[in-house]
Amino acid sequence: MTQRRMPSGQGPARRSGTSGRPGTPRTRATGQIRVDTRPTVRLPRGGRPAASRRTQGSAGGAATKRTAAPRPRALTGRATVLLAAFIALALAYTIPIRTYMQQQSQIAEMEAAQASQQAEIDATRKELEKWNDSEYVRIQAREKYFYVRPGEIPLLVYEDPDGAARDAKKNAPAATPDRWYDTLWNSVQAADAEPAN
Repeated sequence: MTQRRMPSGQGPARRSGTSGRPGTPRTRATGQIRVDTRPTVRLPRGGRPAASRRTQGSAGGAATKRTAAPRPRALTGRATVLLAAFIALALAYTIPIRTYMQQQSQIAEMEAAQASQQAEIDATRKELEKWNDSEYVRIQAREKYFYVRPGEIPLLVYEDPDGAARDAKKNAPAATPDRWYDTLWNSVQAADAEPAN
């Protein structure tokens, strides 16, 4: 009797003297035969289902055919529903967060505008407090409206740079003619500076 080896190479699938079927009791060849009343499940030869059993070719078992098990799907139905719910929640939270950020920027701009207006109000309040002083009023009247106290003579100075330049040209002294010896000396220097040919 030939021995068959398991696909994993673990040894013989059945031994001589045994039936090789699970669920059947071992019996001796001599003596009475025991019959088991329990229902037995018969498996094909080799103890494996027919789909996973190796098939032997004509070359004595050298060529074997493997069956590919179906791979599980990457996304199951629950995973798809969970992913869709997560995307819906993310989109639902995006709009309120964007609105919140816009409102925060508007609040910051309004607070900055309010601070600048408060600074202007404080400066105006200080200016108004100055006008309550009579000496400050006199100084402003003297500078802006040329008021003077009784007995004082006002002196007004007008700034006119163009007119001052015109007056300076009119009053400029006439250029004096050169003396004869200065003219002679200048001509000698000019002749000496000419290159020799």
